[in-house]
Amino acid sequence: MIKIPLSNPDITDLEKEYVLSVLSTPNLSLGPMLERFERAFAEYMGLKYAVALNSGTSGLHLAVKSLDIGPGDSVITTPFSFIASSNCILFEGAIPVFVDIDPHTLNIDPQQIEDCIKKRNSKVPKAILPVHVFGCPCEMDDIREIAERYGMYVIEDACEAIGAEYRGRKAGTFGDVAVFAFYPNKQMTTGEGGMLVTDRKEIYSLCKSLRNQGRGEDGGWLMHERLGYNYRISDINCALGLAQLERIEEILRKREKVAQTYNELLKDVEEVIIPDYPDDFRISWFVYVIRLKEDFNREDRDRILEGLRERGIGCNKYFPPIHLQPFYRGAFGYKEGDFPVTESVSSRTIALPFYNNLTEEQIAYVVETLKEIIAGG
Repeated sequence: MIKIPLSNPDITDLEKEYVLSVLSTPNLSLGPMLERFERAFAEYMGLKYAVALNSGTSGLHLAVKSLDIGPGDSVITTPFSFIASSNCILFEGAIPVFVDIDPHTLNIDPQQIEDCIKKRNSKVPKAILPVHVFGCPCEMDDIREIAERYGMYVIEDACEAIGAEYRGRKAGTFGDVAVFAFYPNKQMTTGEGGMLVTDRKEIYSLCKSLRNQGRGEDGGWLMHERLGYNYRISDINCALGLAQLERIEEILRKREKVAQTYNELLKDVEEVIIPDYPDDFRISWFVYVIRLKEDFNREDRDRILEGLRERGIGCNKYFPPIHLQPFYRGAFGYKEGDFPVTESVSSRTIALPFYNNLTEEQIAYVVETLKEIIAGG
C-alpha cells in the first residue's frame, strides 16, 4: 500500500552540518548557537529582539505573562485554533473570551471583536490574541485600530505563519509581542521549539529571565530574581533552526508549489472548497486544508477521513473548536451553537498530506483517492 504521511520535515546536509558542529563543542545549551539563532531570527523579522524557547506554547505563555495579564483580566481570541492559543491565557488565571471567525479566511473576525467589546458591560479585555490560522494573516490593520482605540495589547499567535505577509508587512510585526513555533509539522522546524519576538526591551529582558528559571542577566547561575520556568531550548535545536531559517525562502516556495498543485487538481471538484486567500496577502502554507460543501456533515467528513487513512493517506480534521473541547465545556459551560461559523467550518475540514517535497504523483494519488471516496467508492 502507498503510504503518504500528513507531514514530513525537510532536512538537508546543511541542517546535519550545523547540528554536528554543536555536538563537537561543550556548548549544548545556552551557548553561541542560541545567540546566533536569535539574532538571525530578529533580523529576518526586522525586529529588535528574539527569545528562543522550547515550544510555541511556552512562548505564548510568556507573552501573556510579560504583559501582566492575570486574574481578573480577559483576552479576546478565536475558538478556531490549536488549543495552546487559549490555554496560555488560562495559565495566568485570565479568561479567554472567544469571538467567531470570518468564513473566508477562517481567522478571527474584527467586526465581532468590536461587537464583543461593546457588549461587555464590565471592563474592557486587556488584550487581543489573533491567530494567523494555517499561515493566512489576520486583518491586522483593523485589529490594531481596535486595540489602540480601547487601550488593549495585541499578542500575535504567528506559530503557523512564519514568512506570511499582510499588505507587505510580515505577520508577527504588528503586535506588542508575537510567537512562532517550530514543531516538525511546521514550515521550518527545530524538532521542538518556538520563538518570541518584540521591539520592546522590557518584554525581551523579562522573557529571557522567565525562560531560564527567573535568573537575572547579571546574577549568578543560582541567583533567581523572580519565579521562572525551564523553557530553555538546546543549542542542538537552535542549530537545526538556524539552518532551516537560512533556507526559509526555498522552503516557502516549495510549499507554495505544493499548494498550487493541489489547487489546480481540486479546482473542478464540486464537493470541496479549496483555500482561496486575498491577493494582497502572502500565505505561508502551514497545512493544506479543504472544506466539504455545506450539504456535507461531520459524519460524512469522518467517513472520508477514514477512507483516506485506509488507503495509506495521512489526514486529519483541523481544527476541532476549542470551546467544545471537554475541558472548556466543563469549565465554562460552552455548548454547540455558541460560535456557529467556527462549528460549521470545523465539521467539514480535511487536512490533506502537505510538506515541502510532496511530489506531483503523490498529490495526484491523494486527489484521485479523495474523489473516489467522496463519490462513495
